[in-house]
Parts: sequence; structure tokens; C-alpha cells
Amino acid sequence: MRLRAAAPDDVAALAAIRAAPEVYRRWGGRDDLAAEVTDDLADPGKQVLAIVFEERVVGAVQWSAEEDPDYRHAGIDIYLDPAVHGRGLGTDTVRTLARHLIDDLGHHRLVIDPAADNHAAIRCYAKAGFRPVGVMRHYERGPDGTWHDGLLMDLLAGELQ
Repeated sequence: MRLRAAAPDDVAALAAIRAAPEVYRRWGGRDDLAAEVTDDLADPGKQVLAIVFEERVVGAVQWSAEEDPDYRHAGIDIYLDPAVHGRGLGTDTVRTLARHLIDDLGHHRLVIDPAADNHAAIRCYAKAGFRPVGVMRHYERGPDGTWHDGLLMDLLAGELQ
């Protein structure tokens, strides 16, 4: 697995992954997922990295930062092609990005917020050292239009595994 800056050439692959029912159920999106991915790549407040495995794009991981010095931290989001689930790529990706955010960019705290019922994602993040902080009730609206709970997890610099 390797990470690199996502580029316009990756939009079709990333939109196809976002359209997979297992991914869409968690990420949702507008009718035009290619436009949504393009908007993500253009968002100056977000850094989007392509996840490359066996020479093909298999997902994306993105991060953003709270820059206020009294609250400075970074947040992470990730989605992977269901065809590569269960191979440890999610944990490897999250761990690799966390190491970069802590060691290279000086963040002391990272957050991630999976759906509270996304047990596979929660296990993945826990393997990288993230710990549950608490449930955020009715945190996000799903593609089905109903509100779902989220689990706030964080990782302090010294806890990275």
C-alpha cells in the first residue's frame, strides 16, 4: 500500500468506489459522485490522498486540520473498495497517515468519527491506537435520510501503534 496525492485522473476510480453499496451506505453523496470527488480534491481545507494497492487506486484517505493553536488537531476520513476489505489496508493507511500527521506535521491529537454501528471501521482504527471518546447521538444523516449515531475516537501522539 502506498499513499499519494489524489489527482483528477483518480476521480473516476474514486467515484466508482464511492458508488459501491457498502461505501455509499456510509458515505452517501449527491447523484453525481464524480463531481463530489472533484469538489473534495479542490477543497482547500482538506487534503485527499489516493490509496494505491497492487498498482491501482483502491480508496482515499483525507485529513483536515483545526489550526487554532488552543485546539489544534487533525481529523481523518477513509473509504476503501470493498474488494480489498479484510486485508489490513485500512489499518495500514490510517497508521501511515497518523504517523505523518504526528511526526512530520506536529499534531498532538487526531480524531476519527465512524458510524457507531460500523464495527469493522472501529476495529480498524483501534488497531492503529484510536480510542473511543463517546457516542455522538444523531450525529449524521445517512443516505436513507435518517439520523445515525457516530463514535468519536481520538489518538494522542504517544498512543500511535
